[in-house]
Parts: sequence; structure tokens; C-alpha cells
Amino acid sequence: MRDIALTAFVAGLLPFILLHPYVGALAWAWVSIMNPHRLTFSFAFNMPFAMIIAIVTLASFVLNYRKRHPFPWNPLTALLIAFVAWMTLTSVFALGPPEEVFEAWLQVFKIHLMLLVSLMLLKGRKQIEMLVWVIFISLGYYGVKGGLFTLVSGGGDKVWGPKGGVIEENNALAVALVVLLPLIYYLRSTVTRQWMKWGFVFAMIAVAFSILGSQSRGALLAVTAAATMLALKSKRPALMGMLGAITLAGIIAFMPDSWTNRMQTMETYEADGSAMGRLYAWETSWNLALDRPLVGGGFRMDNPLAYRLYAPKEFAMNIRTTPVAHSIYFQALGEHGFVGLGLFLALMFAAWRSAGRVIRECKGRPDLAWADLLMRMTQVSLIGYLSGGAFLNLLHFDVAYYLVGIVVLTGVAVREALAASPAPQPAAVQAAGAAGAPPRRVPAAPARGRGVGAS
Repeated sequence: MRDIALTAFVAGLLPFILLHPYVGALAWAWVSIMNPHRLTFSFAFNMPFAMIIAIVTLASFVLNYRKRHPFPWNPLTALLIAFVAWMTLTSVFALGPPEEVFEAWLQVFKIHLMLLVSLMLLKGRKQIEMLVWVIFISLGYYGVKGGLFTLVSGGGDKVWGPKGGVIEENNALAVALVVLLPLIYYLRSTVTRQWMKWGFVFAMIAVAFSILGSQSRGALLAVTAAATMLALKSKRPALMGMLGAITLAGIIAFMPDSWTNRMQTMETYEADGSAMGRLYAWETSWNLALDRPLVGGGFRMDNPLAYRLYAPKEFAMNIRTTPVAHSIYFQALGEHGFVGLGLFLALMFAAWRSAGRVIRECKGRPDLAWADLLMRMTQVSLIGYLSGGAFLNLLHFDVAYYLVGIVVLTGVAVREALAASPAPQPAAVQAAGAAGAPPRRVPAAPARGRGVGAS
């Protein structure tokens, strides 16, 4: 039944995509992030829904040339393109098996290509918020479901993501949900119906349960950092900080002793095989980058050849598996060298700064309060990704780059709004400026407080 329903739904979307290409951009984001076909049990499980949607979207992009917008060139998009181009170059010199390297590169390239296309198809507050809703639905399904599962199971079992996806692992799903939390807060602040506001409150609490129910130590650090930043970026920092602390403390108190014992292993990482495996993987990536500083090892550098050449001796002598980098920073370094790491860090820093610039541009403009809040929450999401990703192989997590896209699209929307309706000025100043003469002095208002009369 699920297979038929999903296939019928995607098929029903295709005509709308042909008529309105922005629908294709949203549909791609949904399939790419959520992997809904992995929730089926039969023929739809391996159906190439993403490829079908991408082909139809690109066809609609070409046919509906009047409905696409100019590409938003700026330092942020230039860095994004440079990062993709560099990853393509490093793939040529990769150490891994060529067919596996190409497969990994193609997967990453498709994510960025469709993001760049989306930047020319989505425009304005309505469509930006549609994208935020898509991210919420795609990740929120697993977050709310996982939160309820944690409550029912008493927190004794781990919460997992969709099979075969980037967020399948419990740790990866937890960090993805940390990234999602600020976006839920944004949606709650923008809806007007009270039942929807309470619905988003429920979703945030359920997602928080799911994050801790994943039993991910990195996610615990990430959600703490994101919650602190969320409080600082909110209108009432003290109140939000207190509510966040109480909520986290309450959820932690609910978790069983097995959860507490696992969190405490952060203090004794030397005795933890998983933690030591991460340290060995980081050292391997570092050694590889020192030997190949420009291009690194390329995609799939977690292969026997790379570990035989660059792994620490005490690890290489007893190696049975080739662990991944377990860090977005060491993953960027090992795969794409110091240049690739530099481009990635520059991209994230530029996204943060660009969001901050948009926040400053919105100051004093009640009509742009939505953009101000969205950029603040995007910054919080970036903090969650950058802190949680320090311990996970999530360099190519598509939602992180959609955050960059949201910053770009919101910046375009704000600048267009400012150009169309600049900050109001006194009528006399505007008239004088239009005539090219110095502004005349405006008489003082009468003492009784009435404004200057106008004919």
C-alpha cells in the first residue's frame, strides 16, 4: 500500500513540476532529505524517484525560462561553486576505487546542482518558507516518531534514521534533528493559529526526546550548543535559556541508567573503542593531508590503501576495518586536502556573516521581521551542524547546504524589499532631494502635539 501511495503521489507531482518548476525544487528537497521510498517494503524501495524528479525539474527549468530568476551571484554562491569544483578536481586524483569515487562524486554533485538550480527557481518569503516547511516535514517525521518511540521504550533503545540515507545512523539523525530544532522554532513564530503553535511546541519536545534517545554523545554536545545559541538569538534570552535548560534537564532525568552510563564514557574515551577509532581516523586524515596537501585522498578515502599508507602504526598493524573520518573537518581535510577544508570553512563562515548582514539590514523594518528571525534561527542551525558534525561524517549532508541556500534567498528577498520600499523619510526631505536642492527646514510642531499641517 505504501509503495502504491508514494508512487502515485510522485507521479501526480510531475505535471505540476512541468507547469511550475519551483515545485520540482521543493519535491527534490523532500525526496533527497527524507528518502520516503526507504519507508516502503516492495517495488518502490529502490525506485529512482529523485532522478525522475530531477529530470522533470531540469526540463521544466529549460522550458519555463520566464519563470526562472537570475542566478544570485555573490561571495557566498561563488564559494559554494568553488567548493563543488574543487571536489570534482580532487576526484581525479582520488586514492579509492574509481567506480566508487565516481559514484560518491555523482551523489554529491547532484545535491549541489539541484541546490544551485533551486536558487534560480525559489524567490520571496512564501517560497522560502515552503522550503523550510519541506525540511521540517522531511526530518520532523523521524524526529516526532523517534521522540514517541523514546517515550514508549523508556529511552532504552536507540532511534535510527531511514535506511540507506545519510542520516540512517543514530548519531547522524540526532545531529540532523539538532539542525531542525531552530527551524521549528521559526515556523512556530510565524503561524497564526493557536493550535498550530502548540503543535510546533509538541514537535520541538518530541524532537528533543528523539535527539537524546539516539544515545549520541556528539548530539548531546550539539544540542547544548544549539540551545544556548537559540536562547541568545531569541527575543527573550533569559526566559528561553531557562525554558531550554528545564526541558533538557527533564528529558535527561527521564532517560535510563544505560543512557547516563554511555554519556559518561566521554570522560574515559581512552577505554572506548569507538572514540579511539575516531582518533585513529583523524590522525589518518591528517597524515594523508600532509602528504597530499592540495588534493587529499578524494572521495572514499576510507579504503585499505589509504589506511595502509597513512594510518598510525599501532592501528595499521591490527586494522580490520577502514573507519570513516567521523568529523566534517577531518573528512574535508582527508578527502579534499587543506584547500578543500579551507573552502568548506570559508563557506560556513560566509553563510554566518551573510545571515548577520541580513539581520542588520532588517533593523527597524517590521515588514522584514520574518527575515530577521529566519536568519537568527539559521545561524543557530549552523551552530548545531558545525558542533555536532565535529564527530560525524556529515560533510555532504544536504540540509547544511540548504541552510546556505536559505541565507542566499533571504538576502535577495530583503534587498529587493529595501529597494522597493526604502526606509521612510520626511516628505520635505524627499521633495528636496528629488529637486536637487538642499532640504528646507521643517517648522516645529505645535506645542499641543499635532503634526505640521499639509494641504
